[in-house]
Amino acid sequence: MTRVLVTYASKMGSTKEIAEAIGGRLLERGFATDVSSAEAVGSIDGYDAVVVGSAVYATRWRREATRFVRRFRQQLAARKVWLFESGWVGTRPSTLVASPGARRRASRLGAPAPAVFGGRLDPDLATGPLDRALANGLSGDARDWDEIRSWSDSVADALADALADTAERVRKEGRR
Repeated sequence: MTRVLVTYASKMGSTKEIAEAIGGRLLERGFATDVSSAEAVGSIDGYDAVVVGSAVYATRWRREATRFVRRFRQQLAARKVWLFESGWVGTRPSTLVASPGARRRASRLGAPAPAVFGGRLDPDLATGPLDRALANGLSGDARDWDEIRSWSDSVADALADALADTAERVRKEGRR
């Protein structure tokens, strides 16, 4: 069975909830899936694929996510990898573009373009005066759960296609 790690870096819990939704969807689709914060992952041994997500503040990924990618870069490059980020709130931008850092990471890992999801800012979850001021001024929830499910399904479909390709290759080699 294909094992998938969904890991995330979240400040106020929104990205964690997105990661949990992705992990739940992959589990529903038949993949053995673990969901964990990036800083809690000690190894990616045993995982066939990895989904990495981060909250974005001022166009930057959370430090825990960037450290995770840096720490496991070589191992990630040898696996199927997908990246996502969350962060904008309010009106959906007309064009969703991943942060420069996320695009760079995807390119280095041979991953598809990162998915960009809306985020949530909740003043009750904000810590520190700057975060509270930001959350009070821009509070809201811009996450589109249908979009997140659809993206999760595209990841599951790609994993299923890769499994089918591998099985076909093994079948053909067995006939030789």
